[in-house]
Amino acid sequence: MDGPEDSTGQPGPADRSHRSSVSSVGARAADVLVYLADDSMVPLAVENLPSLSAHELHRAIREVLQLPDIALDAFALWLVSPLLEVQLKPKHQPYKLGRQWQELLLRFTDAPDDDVAMDEPSLQFRRNVFFPKWRELQIHDKEVLRLLYEEAKGNVLASRYPCDVEDCEALGALVCRVQLGPYQPGQPTACALREKLDSFLPAHLCKRGHGLFAALRGRGAKAGTGEQGLLNAYRRVQEAAGSDGEREASLSPHYRAYLLKCHELPFYGCAFFHGEIDKPAQGFLHRGGRKPVSVAISLDGVHVIDCREKHVLLGLRFQELSWDHTSPEEEESVLWLEFDGDNEGTPVNKLLKIYSKQAELMSSLIEYCIELSQAAEPAASQEAGPTSASGSSPPPHQRPQLRRQGSVVCSRIQHLSTIDYVEEGETIKRVKPKRTTSFFSRQLSLGQGSYTVVQPADSLEQG
Repeated sequence: MDGPEDSTGQPGPADRSHRSSVSSVGARAADVLVYLADDSMVPLAVENLPSLSAHELHRAIREVLQLPDIALDAFALWLVSPLLEVQLKPKHQPYKLGRQWQELLLRFTDAPDDDVAMDEPSLQFRRNVFFPKWRELQIHDKEVLRLLYEEAKGNVLASRYPCDVEDCEALGALVCRVQLGPYQPGQPTACALREKLDSFLPAHLCKRGHGLFAALRGRGAKAGTGEQGLLNAYRRVQEAAGSDGEREASLSPHYRAYLLKCHELPFYGCAFFHGEIDKPAQGFLHRGGRKPVSVAISLDGVHVIDCREKHVLLGLRFQELSWDHTSPEEEESVLWLEFDGDNEGTPVNKLLKIYSKQAELMSSLIEYCIELSQAAEPAASQEAGPTSASGSSPPPHQRPQLRRQGSVVCSRIQHLSTIDYVEEGETIKRVKPKRTTSFFSRQLSLGQGSYTVVQPADSLEQG
């Protein structure tokens, strides 16, 4: 498990059941089950499984599903369990990695020994982290669109993709169209929605009571949203041109509409990692503790997501950050993110410390995503919007200030415990916080007072 293409994270929507992908292993033949995003499975009878590569299995799946050539780039094979997720390189041998699974868990997770001993991965056919959104717009094959839609829907419903209430309603309305057909006035649609509530909205936004439609809860939820908002969005779902029969049979436009809406989410298509951050010191005794977070990394940047509150704590594009990581041999495994901010009106550099045994993997993935983004910059720039309010890109070596808004997808810097400092020549002057400096003693030593920015390597081993 080497190189920057290894992506790991916390349990996702595909982990609804704990299953194995190899049902029998012999000297020459084996039956392999590959799971799709909708939890269905593709059985494959393969020869010489121990030496079979992920690329060869990928080709076999495409042949069974009759997928076009673009599926080679759009999807990858993953080994997934409730404890760990790994995107495989084409050269990886899934069977051998499966045999090393416990070693990987011990290296990259904090799972108890009993859980490690019982854990077993399944082989899954999922979106490739390195497949850019602008290429996804070029896909027209219905089955490829369906698989991408099913995976995105699972991530939204599992709250891996935090969404505002309005976005949840719009996305849920498209799921209603796919599952229930076109909206028909006068039909008992509301009853159907109530019966399948968790198919349309994330669980944390729903609460059943007295057999009625769920009431949306949570900070930022507007009064009166819920059944009526979803129904109104369902009514507004546009139908494609054509006869009634053709429109009802074709779901591709709705798959595409769902994906386009997800493209507005800055963390769409990311890999997830588990970590913890320090809580801001509170109370007379300055008690803090740690908060569990998800770290979502994609070609667009890095997002730190509050696992409990279901909102973004920090979102950074690659041009807005510097990073580094420490290994367990040096200190507790940590990913450091550096970004621009202010302290009581004074511009400062901020350091966020993310505790995670997957820090090395996250650092490698950031580096690889930057290299890929730079290589694809001409094509991607045609699809991307402006990077500043004026529509122009920020000057080189200058990270733009973060926007602070009320949306769940925008940063909440005030909820972070960071180290703030300003540079004075070749030294760093720390900005003294109001309450306490006790947490500084647990930080990575900055040597002679300089923070080393990790730059993308000139070349990376591919394969």
